[in-house]
Amino acid sequence: MRRFLFMVVGGVLVVLILIFMYRFYFVFGRGVKAGELNLFVEKGYAFKTFEGRLIQSGYRSKQPGALQSNEFQFSVTDKRIADRLMTCSGKFVELHYKEYLGALPWRGMSNFIVDSVITVKDVAY
Repeated sequence: MRRFLFMVVGGVLVVLILIFMYRFYFVFGRGVKAGELNLFVEKGYAFKTFEGRLIQSGYRSKQPGALQSNEFQFSVTDKRIADRLMTCSGKFVELHYKEYLGALPWRGMSNFIVDSVITVKDVAY
């Protein structure tokens, strides 16, 4: 009886660990986003994380004469990348990111984690 109970509890633990790993460590998608870096800050109570906001080029709205913009919110885990982005506010940047199915407090507030900066350019008005 004990052996059976041990196997059931062990099996349930393995399934829970696999679900956790899939939800928080499986890379669901990879891609590149480009736009003007609007905000980049380090914040948090228990875990200080780097959070950013990228304003992508606008696209036509359904209302005539209106322009709608798209905002991309992301987190950064690498201190070297965060230091580079701290000096890029207001510039046009291309960022490579990984998308996870869930956010972890020590990884950031977003499911999108930037892992490299491809280009940084001044915005031409």
